Amino acid sequence: MSGPAPIRFAIAGLGSAGTALIPPVVKNPAFNLAAAADTDERALARLTRDFPEALTFTSVEELTESDVADVVFVATPTHLHADHVRAAIAGGKHVVSEKPIATNLEDAGHMIEAAEAAGVIFMVGHSFGYETPIKEMRRIVKSGELGALKMMHNWYFTDWIYRPRNPEELDTDLGGGVTFRQGSHQFDIIRLIGGGRVRSVRAVTGRWDASRPTEGAHTVFLEFDDGTVATAVYSGYDRFRTAELGFAVGENGRDVDLSSYGSARKALGSTGGGESDLKREGRYGGSRNRGIAARPTPNHPFYGLTVVSCERGDIRQSPEGLMVYGSDRKQEIAITKGTSGRDNILTELRDAIVDHKRPVHDGHWGRANLEVCLAVLQSAREHKEIYLSHQTAVND
Repeated sequence: MSGPAPIRFAIAGLGSAGTALIPPVVKNPAFNLAAAADTDERALARLTRDFPEALTFTSVEELTESDVADVVFVATPTHLHADHVRAAIAGGKHVVSEKPIATNLEDAGHMIEAAEAAGVIFMVGHSFGYETPIKEMRRIVKSGELGALKMMHNWYFTDWIYRPRNPEELDTDLGGGVTFRQGSHQFDIIRLIGGGRVRSVRAVTGRWDASRPTEGAHTVFLEFDDGTVATAVYSGYDRFRTAELGFAVGENGRDVDLSSYGSARKALGSTGGGESDLKREGRYGGSRNRGIAARPTPNHPFYGLTVVSCERGDIRQSPEGLMVYGSDRKQEIAITKGTSGRDNILTELRDAIVDHKRPVHDGHWGRANLEVCLAVLQSAREHKEIYLSHQTAVND
Protein backbone atom coordinates (compact mmCIF):
# COMPACT_ATOMS: atom_id res chain seq x y z
CA MET A 1 0.00 0.00 0.00
CA SER A 2 1.44 3.36 -0.98
CA GLY A 3 1.66 6.20 1.51
CA PRO A 4 0.15 9.66 1.20
CA ALA A 5 1.12 11.75 -1.79
CA PRO A 6 3.99 14.18 -1.17
CA ILE A 7 3.01 17.64 -0.04
CA ARG A 8 3.47 20.05 -2.94
CA PHE A 9 5.81 22.81 -1.77
CA ALA A 10 6.23 26.21 -3.43
CA ILE A 11 8.71 28.98 -2.64
CA ALA A 12 7.87 32.65 -3.03
CA GLY A 13 11.19 34.47 -3.29
CA LEU A 14 14.48 32.89 -4.38
CA GLY A 15 16.80 34.96 -2.25
CA SER A 16 19.03 33.45 0.43
CA ALA A 17 16.17 32.33 2.69
CA GLY A 18 14.12 30.74 -0.08
CA THR A 19 17.14 29.08 -1.61
CA ALA A 20 18.28 27.63 1.74
CA LEU A 21 15.04 25.69 2.09
CA ILE A 22 15.33 23.96 -1.29
CA PRO A 23 17.78 21.18 -0.25
CA PRO A 24 15.70 20.18 2.81
CA VAL A 25 12.55 20.04 0.67
CA VAL A 26 14.26 18.00 -2.05
CA LYS A 27 15.63 15.38 0.35
CA ASN A 28 12.43 15.03 2.41
CA PRO A 29 10.16 12.30 0.99
CA ALA A 30 7.08 13.95 2.50
CA PHE A 31 7.49 16.95 0.18
CA ASN A 32 7.83 17.71 -3.51
CA LEU A 33 9.30 20.95 -4.85
CA ALA A 34 6.39 21.99 -7.04
CA ALA A 35 6.88 25.66 -7.91
CA ALA A 36 8.61 28.95 -7.23
CA ALA A 37 7.87 32.62 -7.83
CA ASP A 38 10.32 35.47 -8.26
CA THR A 39 10.81 38.63 -10.32
CA ASP A 40 14.37 37.56 -11.19
CA GLU A 41 14.12 35.67 -14.47
CA ARG A 42 17.69 34.39 -14.17
CA ALA A 43 16.88 32.70 -10.85
CA LEU A 44 13.73 31.16 -12.33
CA ALA A 45 15.64 29.91 -15.38
CA ARG A 46 18.26 28.25 -13.17
CA LEU A 47 15.53 26.60 -11.08
CA THR A 48 13.90 25.25 -14.24
CA ARG A 49 17.22 23.76 -15.33
CA ASP A 50 17.76 22.16 -11.93
CA PHE A 51 14.16 21.03 -11.42
CA PRO A 52 12.35 20.69 -14.78
CA GLU A 53 9.13 19.52 -13.13
CA ALA A 54 8.83 22.61 -10.92
CA LEU A 55 6.68 25.38 -12.38
CA THR A 56 7.79 29.00 -12.20
CA PHE A 57 5.88 32.25 -11.84
CA THR A 58 6.96 35.88 -12.14
CA SER A 59 4.67 37.07 -9.35
CA VAL A 60 3.58 35.69 -5.99
CA GLU A 61 -0.04 36.42 -6.88
CA GLU A 62 0.15 34.15 -9.95
CA LEU A 63 1.56 31.39 -7.80
CA THR A 64 -1.00 31.71 -5.02
CA GLU A 65 -3.94 31.83 -7.45
CA SER A 66 -2.78 28.63 -9.17
CA ASP A 67 -3.51 25.08 -8.05
CA VAL A 68 0.06 23.77 -8.20
CA ALA A 69 0.97 23.79 -4.50
CA ASP A 70 -0.34 22.79 -1.09
CA VAL A 71 2.13 24.98 0.85
CA VAL A 72 3.77 28.30 0.07
CA PHE A 73 6.95 29.39 1.83
CA VAL A 74 6.87 33.21 1.79
CA ALA A 75 10.49 34.37 1.62
CA THR A 76 9.88 37.78 0.08
CA PRO A 77 10.98 41.04 1.76
CA THR A 78 9.50 41.50 5.24
CA HIS A 79 7.26 44.44 4.36
CA LEU A 80 5.57 42.25 1.73
CA HIS A 81 4.86 39.30 4.03
CA ALA A 82 1.38 40.44 5.04
CA ASP A 83 0.10 40.75 1.47
CA HIS A 84 1.79 37.58 0.24
CA VAL A 85 0.74 35.45 3.22
CA ARG A 86 -2.87 36.56 2.90
CA ALA A 87 -2.78 35.91 -0.85
CA ALA A 88 -1.58 32.36 -0.22
CA ILE A 89 -4.25 31.81 2.43
CA ALA A 90 -6.93 33.17 0.06
CA GLY A 91 -5.68 30.61 -2.46
CA GLY A 92 -6.30 27.80 0.03
CA LYS A 93 -2.62 27.14 0.76
CA HIS A 94 -0.88 26.37 4.01
CA VAL A 95 1.81 28.97 4.67
CA VAL A 96 5.25 29.18 6.23
CA SER A 97 6.50 32.76 6.48
CA GLU A 98 10.10 33.82 6.82
CA LYS A 99 10.86 35.73 9.99
CA PRO A 100 9.81 38.19 11.19
CA ILE A 101 6.14 37.57 10.53
CA ALA A 102 5.47 41.23 9.59
CA THR A 103 6.54 44.77 10.45
CA ASN A 104 3.60 45.54 12.77
CA LEU A 105 1.25 43.70 15.11
CA GLU A 106 -1.91 44.69 13.25
CA ASP A 107 -0.78 42.93 10.07
CA ALA A 108 0.30 39.91 12.08
CA GLY A 109 -3.13 39.71 13.69
CA HIS A 110 -4.88 39.89 10.33
CA MET A 111 -2.71 37.07 9.00
CA ILE A 112 -3.52 34.86 11.99
CA GLU A 113 -7.26 35.59 11.66
CA ALA A 114 -7.22 34.84 7.93
CA ALA A 115 -5.49 31.49 8.45
CA GLU A 116 -7.84 30.44 11.23
CA ALA A 117 -10.91 31.44 9.21
CA ALA A 118 -9.65 29.48 6.19
CA GLY A 119 -8.64 26.43 8.26
CA VAL A 120 -5.06 26.36 6.96
CA ILE A 121 -1.73 25.96 8.76
CA PHE A 122 0.24 29.17 9.30
CA MET A 123 3.80 28.91 10.63
CA VAL A 124 6.78 31.24 10.97
CA GLY A 125 10.19 29.78 10.12
CA HIS A 126 12.55 31.02 12.83
CA SER A 127 15.07 28.46 11.63
CA PHE A 128 17.70 28.76 14.37
CA GLY A 129 15.16 28.14 17.11
CA TYR A 130 14.43 24.84 15.37
CA GLU A 131 18.04 23.64 15.62
CA THR A 132 18.38 20.36 17.51
CA PRO A 133 20.80 21.64 20.23
CA ILE A 134 18.36 24.46 21.08
CA LYS A 135 15.48 21.97 21.27
CA GLU A 136 17.62 19.79 23.56
CA MET A 137 18.33 22.78 25.80
CA ARG A 138 14.59 23.27 26.09
CA ARG A 139 14.11 19.59 26.96
CA ILE A 140 16.72 19.70 29.74
CA VAL A 141 15.27 22.90 31.19
CA LYS A 142 11.73 21.56 31.10
CA SER A 143 12.78 18.26 32.71
CA GLY A 144 13.90 20.09 35.85
CA GLU A 145 17.00 17.94 36.21
CA LEU A 146 19.10 21.08 36.82
CA GLY A 147 16.46 22.84 38.88
CA ALA A 148 14.47 25.88 37.89
CA LEU A 149 15.60 28.04 34.98
CA LYS A 150 17.05 31.33 36.18
CA MET A 151 19.02 33.09 33.44
CA MET A 152 19.85 32.93 29.72
CA HIS A 153 22.16 34.79 27.36
CA ASN A 154 22.54 34.86 23.60
CA TRP A 155 25.39 37.07 22.38
CA TYR A 156 26.31 37.28 18.72
CA PHE A 157 28.92 39.48 17.00
CA THR A 158 29.01 39.17 13.20
CA ASP A 159 29.53 41.08 9.93
CA TRP A 160 25.79 41.34 9.17
CA ILE A 161 25.55 45.07 8.55
CA TYR A 162 28.31 44.98 5.91
CA ARG A 163 27.11 42.00 3.90
CA PRO A 164 25.56 42.98 0.54
CA ARG A 165 22.09 44.38 1.23
CA ASN A 166 19.01 45.41 -0.68
CA PRO A 167 17.68 48.88 0.28
CA GLU A 168 14.80 47.50 2.37
CA GLU A 169 17.25 45.53 4.53
CA LEU A 170 18.74 48.83 5.70
CA ASP A 171 15.36 50.50 6.31
CA THR A 172 13.88 49.77 9.74
CA ASP A 173 10.39 50.84 8.65
CA LEU A 174 10.46 48.06 6.05
CA GLY A 175 11.69 45.43 8.51
CA GLY A 176 15.42 46.03 8.06
CA GLY A 177 18.23 46.18 10.58
CA VAL A 178 19.60 43.62 13.01
CA THR A 179 16.75 43.87 15.53
CA PHE A 180 14.12 42.71 13.02
CA ARG A 181 16.38 40.46 10.96
CA GLN A 182 18.64 38.90 13.59
CA GLY A 183 17.08 39.78 16.92
CA SER A 184 14.05 37.79 15.80
CA HIS A 185 16.29 34.68 15.85
CA GLN A 186 17.75 35.56 19.25
CA PHE A 187 14.35 36.20 20.81
CA ASP A 188 12.98 32.98 19.34
CA ILE A 189 15.84 30.96 20.87
CA ILE A 190 15.46 32.69 24.25
CA ARG A 191 11.67 32.43 24.30
CA LEU A 192 11.72 28.77 23.26
CA ILE A 193 14.16 27.75 26.02
CA GLY A 194 12.40 29.97 28.57
CA GLY A 195 8.86 28.84 27.88
CA GLY A 196 7.68 31.73 25.75
CA ARG A 197 6.06 34.27 28.02
CA VAL A 198 8.23 37.40 28.20
CA ARG A 199 6.90 39.98 30.66
CA SER A 200 8.92 43.05 29.69
CA VAL A 201 11.82 44.38 27.63
CA ARG A 202 14.40 47.09 28.21
CA ALA A 203 16.81 47.81 25.38
CA VAL A 204 19.31 50.12 23.72
CA THR A 205 20.00 49.93 19.99
CA GLY A 206 22.93 51.29 18.00
CA ARG A 207 23.29 52.96 14.61
CA TRP A 208 27.01 53.48 14.39
CA ASP A 209 27.59 53.97 10.66
CA ALA A 210 25.67 56.68 8.80
CA SER A 211 26.23 54.86 5.50
CA ARG A 212 24.18 51.91 6.85
CA PRO A 213 21.19 53.81 8.32
CA THR A 214 19.54 51.16 10.46
CA GLU A 215 20.11 49.26 13.69
CA GLY A 216 23.46 47.50 13.53
CA ALA A 217 23.62 46.57 17.21
CA HIS A 218 21.43 46.14 20.26
CA THR A 219 21.59 45.18 23.92
CA VAL A 220 18.34 43.75 25.28
CA PHE A 221 17.26 42.74 28.78
CA LEU A 222 14.21 40.45 28.91
CA GLU A 223 12.24 39.37 31.98
CA PHE A 224 9.82 36.44 31.86
CA ASP A 225 6.56 36.09 33.77
CA ASP A 226 8.19 33.58 36.13
CA GLY A 227 11.13 35.87 36.94
CA THR A 228 13.66 34.27 34.58
CA VAL A 229 15.91 36.91 33.01
CA ALA A 230 17.79 36.96 29.72
CA THR A 231 20.04 39.16 27.64
CA ALA A 232 20.32 39.34 23.87
CA VAL A 233 23.37 41.19 22.55
CA TYR A 234 24.05 41.63 18.84
CA SER A 235 26.59 43.58 16.83
CA GLY A 236 26.91 43.28 13.07
CA TYR A 237 29.80 45.69 12.56
CA ASP A 238 32.42 43.13 11.46
CA ARG A 239 35.04 43.59 14.13
CA PHE A 240 35.06 41.14 17.04
CA ARG A 241 33.40 37.86 15.99
CA THR A 242 31.71 35.60 18.55
CA ALA A 243 33.12 32.63 16.65
CA GLU A 244 36.43 33.40 18.38
CA LEU A 245 34.77 32.18 21.59
CA GLY A 246 32.73 29.44 19.97
CA PHE A 247 35.20 26.94 18.51
CA ALA A 248 35.33 28.97 15.25
CA VAL A 249 31.97 27.49 14.27
CA GLY A 250 29.38 29.58 12.42
CA GLU A 251 25.60 29.60 12.28
CA ASN A 252 25.61 27.11 9.40
CA GLY A 253 27.75 24.62 11.33
CA ARG A 254 30.79 25.21 9.14
CA ASP A 255 34.18 26.43 10.26
CA VAL A 256 34.61 30.21 10.28
CA ASP A 257 37.76 31.68 8.73
CA LEU A 258 38.94 34.15 11.36
CA SER A 259 42.23 34.90 9.61
CA SER A 260 40.85 37.64 7.32
CA TYR A 261 39.95 40.52 9.62
CA GLY A 262 37.13 42.84 8.48
CA SER A 263 36.62 40.89 5.26
CA ALA A 264 32.96 41.91 4.84
CA ARG A 265 33.74 45.63 5.23
CA LYS A 266 36.62 45.35 2.79
CA ALA A 267 34.58 43.44 0.22
CA LEU A 268 31.75 45.96 0.42
CA GLY A 269 34.18 48.84 0.03
CA SER A 270 35.60 47.29 -3.12
CA THR A 271 32.27 47.02 -4.96
CA GLY A 272 32.51 50.52 -6.40
CA GLY A 273 28.82 51.14 -5.80
CA GLY A 274 27.75 47.76 -7.18
CA GLU A 275 26.25 46.41 -3.95
CA SER A 276 22.96 45.45 -5.63
CA ASP A 277 24.85 43.38 -8.21
CA LEU A 278 26.81 41.62 -5.47
CA LYS A 279 23.58 40.94 -3.59
CA ARG A 280 22.00 39.48 -6.72
CA GLU A 281 24.89 37.04 -7.08
CA GLY A 282 23.84 35.57 -3.72
CA ARG A 283 20.40 34.66 -5.04
CA TYR A 284 19.49 31.32 -6.59
CA GLY A 285 21.72 30.61 -9.55
CA GLY A 286 24.10 33.48 -8.78
CA SER A 287 27.87 33.13 -8.70
CA ARG A 288 27.81 33.12 -4.88
CA ASN A 289 24.97 30.58 -4.68
CA ARG A 290 25.65 27.81 -7.17
CA GLY A 291 24.95 24.62 -5.28
CA ILE A 292 21.54 23.04 -4.88
CA ALA A 293 22.63 20.10 -2.74
CA ALA A 294 22.82 20.35 1.01
CA ARG A 295 26.48 20.21 1.94
CA PRO A 296 27.27 18.18 5.08
CA THR A 297 28.47 20.24 8.01
CA PRO A 298 31.14 19.08 10.47
CA ASN A 299 29.54 20.74 13.52
CA HIS A 300 26.25 21.73 14.98
CA PRO A 301 25.43 25.35 14.08
CA PHE A 302 26.23 28.12 16.53
CA TYR A 303 23.91 31.10 16.49
CA GLY A 304 26.29 33.08 18.66
CA LEU A 305 27.12 32.13 22.23
CA THR A 306 24.12 30.72 24.10
CA VAL A 307 24.46 30.05 27.84
CA VAL A 308 21.58 28.80 29.99
CA SER A 309 21.72 28.87 33.80
CA CYS A 310 19.49 26.86 36.11
CA GLU A 311 19.53 26.53 39.91
CA ARG A 312 21.92 23.58 39.83
CA GLY A 313 23.74 23.85 36.54
CA ASP A 314 24.63 25.62 33.31
CA ILE A 315 24.30 24.58 29.66
CA ARG A 316 26.09 25.78 26.57
CA GLN A 317 26.67 24.43 23.08
CA SER A 318 29.65 22.44 21.82
CA PRO A 319 30.50 21.42 18.26
CA GLU A 320 29.24 17.92 19.09
CA GLY A 321 26.13 18.91 21.03
CA LEU A 322 25.89 20.42 24.50
CA MET A 323 28.14 20.93 27.51
CA VAL A 324 26.24 20.50 30.77
CA TYR A 325 27.81 21.78 34.00
CA GLY A 326 26.06 20.03 36.88
CA SER A 327 26.54 20.02 40.63
CA ASP A 328 29.24 17.34 40.63
CA ARG A 329 30.69 17.24 37.11
CA LYS A 330 30.55 18.60 33.62
CA GLN A 331 29.67 16.37 30.71
CA GLU A 332 29.24 16.65 26.98
CA ILE A 333 26.00 15.38 25.50
CA ALA A 334 26.56 14.29 21.93
CA ILE A 335 23.71 15.08 19.53
CA THR A 336 23.40 13.29 16.22
CA LYS A 337 24.24 15.58 13.31
CA GLY A 338 22.63 15.81 9.91
CA THR A 339 19.25 17.28 10.82
CA SER A 340 19.15 21.06 10.42
CA GLY A 341 16.72 23.62 11.74
CA ARG A 342 15.19 23.85 8.28
CA ASP A 343 14.73 20.08 8.25
CA ASN A 344 12.87 20.47 11.54
CA ILE A 345 10.66 23.20 10.07
CA LEU A 346 9.47 20.70 7.47
CA THR A 347 8.91 18.01 10.11
CA GLU A 348 6.78 20.38 12.17
CA LEU A 349 4.88 21.41 9.03
CA ARG A 350 4.29 17.82 7.93
CA ASP A 351 3.04 16.87 11.42
CA ALA A 352 0.64 19.82 11.37
CA ILE A 353 -0.77 19.01 7.94
CA VAL A 354 -0.89 15.21 8.11
CA ASP A 355 -1.23 14.45 11.82
CA HIS A 356 -3.06 17.66 12.79
CA LYS A 357 -0.54 18.54 15.51
CA ARG A 358 -0.48 22.16 16.54
CA PRO A 359 2.89 23.62 15.47
CA VAL A 360 5.13 25.29 18.03
CA HIS A 361 5.99 28.14 15.66
CA ASP A 362 2.44 29.04 14.65
CA GLY A 363 1.19 32.52 13.81
CA HIS A 364 0.60 33.38 17.47
CA TRP A 365 4.20 32.46 18.28
CA GLY A 366 5.42 34.55 15.35
CA ARG A 367 3.38 37.55 16.50
CA ALA A 368 4.75 37.21 20.05
CA ASN A 369 8.27 37.21 18.62
CA LEU A 370 7.51 40.31 16.55
CA GLU A 371 6.16 42.00 19.67
CA VAL A 372 9.56 41.58 21.32
CA CYS A 373 11.31 43.10 18.27
CA LEU A 374 8.97 46.10 18.30
CA ALA A 375 9.35 46.50 22.07
CA VAL A 376 13.14 46.61 21.68
CA LEU A 377 12.87 49.44 19.16
CA GLN A 378 10.31 51.30 21.28
CA SER A 379 12.35 50.90 24.46
CA ALA A 380 15.42 52.27 22.71
CA ARG A 381 13.48 55.30 21.45
CA GLU A 382 11.71 56.06 24.71
CA HIS A 383 14.40 54.95 27.19
CA LYS A 384 12.01 52.90 29.27
CA GLU A 385 10.84 49.38 30.04
CA ILE A 386 8.12 48.07 27.71
CA TYR A 387 5.51 45.59 28.93
CA LEU A 388 4.17 42.95 26.55
CA SER A 389 0.64 41.67 25.97
CA HIS A 390 0.76 39.20 23.02
CA GLN A 391 3.07 36.57 24.45
CA THR A 392 2.25 32.87 24.19
CA ALA A 393 3.60 29.79 25.93
CA VAL A 394 5.63 27.10 24.16
CA ASN A 395 3.42 24.32 22.87
CA ASP A 396 5.60 21.37 23.83
